Amino acid sequence: MPEVGDPLPPPLWAFPAAQEITEVLEWRTDVLASRAGEQRIALRPRPREIVTFRHRLDALGMARAAELARAGFAGEWQVPLWHMALQPNADLAQGANEILLDTGLADFRMGDAAAIAVDGREAAAVTIGNVQADRLILAEPLVLQLPSPTVAARRITIAPVRAGVLTAGVEIARRRQSDGTVTASFLLCDAPDLIAPVLPTYLGRPVQTDPSILRRPLTASLRRAVEYVDNGFGPVVAEPLRDVFERGETITLKTQGPIARHALRRWLWSLRGRQASFWLPTWGRELQLRAAMTQGSVLMRVAPVASLPAYVGRAILLEMPSTLRFRTITAAIAEGADHRLTLSSNLGEPVPLTTKVHFLTAMRADADRVEIQHGSVANEVTLPVIEVPG
Repeated sequence: MPEVGDPLPPPLWAFPAAQEITEVLEWRTDVLASRAGEQRIALRPRPREIVTFRHRLDALGMARAAELARAGFAGEWQVPLWHMALQPNADLAQGANEILLDTGLADFRMGDAAAIAVDGREAAAVTIGNVQADRLILAEPLVLQLPSPTVAARRITIAPVRAGVLTAGVEIARRRQSDGTVTASFLLCDAPDLIAPVLPTYLGRPVQTDPSILRRPLTASLRRAVEYVDNGFGPVVAEPLRDVFERGETITLKTQGPIARHALRRWLWSLRGRQASFWLPTWGRELQLRAAMTQGSVLMRVAPVASLPAYVGRAILLEMPSTLRFRTITAAIAEGADHRLTLSSNLGEPVPLTTKVHFLTAMRADADRVEIQHGSVANEVTLPVIEVPG
């Protein structure tokens, strides 16, 4: 309990989020482009996090939100992170001093608070004494946070609480006198340092192939930096400014469930905005096999798709029956109506004629600002990416 004269703790923004939550991650990266490559300098190693909540409230709830904002708008708030909310693995009883749940799927911290909401009502805060892998140890037993001696786990929502400040005015949109939506945006303090998810790697870069993350088709634009010279009298001449050909894409990542949601956030964290690069399959099945390959063969016959020099140095992905394989094309020659490619090593198993083969492209995010939409069923983010020299 706080002693007399101690400063009051920041107020809790206890209203439950009833609609889609928007989470924005913002890094800062200086990208210094040269004719043959680029250098990326990270100016903000951890992102700024801005969360926007939309609450469906009655007349009393809207009045309480307005008065809370009036009294503490410019101060610090305790903000429940409803987009990381979990259900406990066991019922809760008054007097309990621990909550069983998978703490690795949300940002619970020792000494900070957690928010407990029952039946979607306003939340109550509890102080976390210790965080273990499968439970939260509370600093004090549960009493007033529960409306009855025992509450079933399915009725309970547990969310971590972080300090934050309001970044914009609190908006209230009334549909009727006793029904309205309150919108509030908070800039969170002390961003976590999430560990990158385990992905397959090739030549030192992770490969984004996880089907639980990548759900939507890819749309691509192909370009090269040029300057158009026009003296007004003759033809227009295109002068290349860089030796690098850029493939730009927009990918939509969609997840369902707390495990996939956490993996998505960890992967976005690992990109650090525009700084880190990764391999992204085109999923375009560009290389169509003309013949099956034996176990020890490094020669691949394909239908022509590019000029012979354009194959050399390109990374590819093969969807083998057992697993995904990655290789690099080291040579290419014409063989009749087909092209014969030499791979960096054999696949260690026969390659059927029906095997799907895609180009691998080294990419990075083309934006330092990432916006995640957390819905009631799924989480979704649209991310622009751009090719970098391999």
